Amino acid sequence: MALKRRPPGPSDGAVVDLARRLGALLSELELSEIEVSLGELRVRLQRGGVSAPPPAGAGAAERPAAPVPAEAESSSLVTVEAPMVGTFYRASSPTAEPYVNEGDLVKEGQILCIIEAMKLMNEIEAKLAGRIAKICVENAHPVEFGQSLFLIDPAR
Repeated sequence: MALKRRPPGPSDGAVVDLARRLGALLSELELSEIEVSLGELRVRLQRGGVSAPPPAGAGAAERPAAPVPAEAESSSLVTVEAPMVGTFYRASSPTAEPYVNEGDLVKEGQILCIIEAMKLMNEIEAKLAGRIAKICVENAHPVEFGQSLFLIDPAR
């Protein structure tokens, strides 16, 4: 019987230790993700990602987010969250009218705002049709990944 040799590299224990240290750093610095490459080893930790739900009991204690208005807790409002870190703009230019205002009816796929990230303008669209109940961010202010941008009251 032949033994399989592992390629030279860090032991499983070293990888787990590195992941734990990065997790502690992630929490300490209140980051949403961190990535480290050491040779061929690449470790990336992300909080609040879309690939897996957070563990039970995690959530609000892990990621500081914009407070959810009271009306969102008591109704069926849908939150549109920032898909990236960047600068929030309500219009395509400083002199243009905002894409939407509170109380406006929107269609699924309609542009709600722009988030500028690394000199790229990213259009953020409505996930569903409804009425804009609240705009949660001021124009030209920075936003974090997962931060609430809009509350939409779905069309019934």
